[in-house]
Amino acid sequence: MRAVGLVGAVGVLLLICVLSIMIGAKPMPLGDVWHGLFDPTGTGNDIIVRDVRVPRTLLGLLVGLALGLSGAVMQGLTRNPLAEPGLLGVNAGAAAAVVSAIAFLGVDDVRDYVWFAFAGAAVVSVVVYVLGGSRTATPVRLALAGTAATAALYGYVNAVQLLNSAALDRLRFWTVGSLASATMDTVGRVAPFMLAGAVLALLISRPLNAMEMGDDTARALGAHINRTRVIAMAAVTLMCGAATAACGPIVFLGLMVPYMVRALTGPDMRWILPYAAVLAPVLLLGSDVIGRMIARPAELQVGIVTALVGGPVFIRLVRRKRMAQL
Repeated sequence: MRAVGLVGAVGVLLLICVLSIMIGAKPMPLGDVWHGLFDPTGTGNDIIVRDVRVPRTLLGLLVGLALGLSGAVMQGLTRNPLAEPGLLGVNAGAAAAVVSAIAFLGVDDVRDYVWFAFAGAAVVSVVVYVLGGSRTATPVRLALAGTAATAALYGYVNAVQLLNSAALDRLRFWTVGSLASATMDTVGRVAPFMLAGAVLALLISRPLNAMEMGDDTARALGAHINRTRVIAMAAVTLMCGAATAACGPIVFLGLMVPYMVRALTGPDMRWILPYAAVLAPVLLLGSDVIGRMIARPAELQVGIVTALVGGPVFIRLVRRKRMAQL
């Protein structure tokens, strides 16, 4: 049944991708979408499909996959069903690095944000791992270190924005979370990081299963605890750093989707990770489509829509007793 459900989820994702290309400030029939994708002749609709909506959809796929997998890995790593990718300070590190690049180095091209965001995420991940005790790190220590780093870094981000009006103007749109600035160049720059992180995440599904039963049990089952934690943090850093650089910090997605997936698959990470990789892009692209529909001809940024749509749903899920534990 889980395999059938996964196939169904892939079908829903394909449908959402088609809708993402069809719907925008200018509605486009399916025939024009097909023409723009497979038989372009340079018409206005062809340009919109190939240069605007296809990159936006591809970026949504990648970012959704990255955040969904990151959330699932974090929940398994910390044995906390309410953990999310930002728990290790990765998003905050990426945001702080981008703010610094804009305010002090004059970087103004979103395509260049990825390198700073990735560097910031990587540095913060290492710092959090060291603060958490390195070889003696535990889920609680990592969570506490990540929370402290996140608070400090977001304080720095807010201070820079208040003191530097130019940085504030440039960051106002980026910090909301949006796919609107997507280009094929942006997709090409972030895709290798996200895909590499996704491969690492899928490779550690078995040891994460063992670690959810506790460190002692995991060692008895042959899992390498510290190696798994390092790989997990590397995977989250790669995926979240690139996702944050591409479209800004999109919160909530990596928290809700893996939590919901557990209701469908049970606690087996070998199923949770693939389901999260498929369903998180469904939610992200679906939210992006909704944002384009309700504010047409303008749009509501996807970071706002995911919070508005997902918040009430998640609150209801948390209140259901049968989903209260892993």
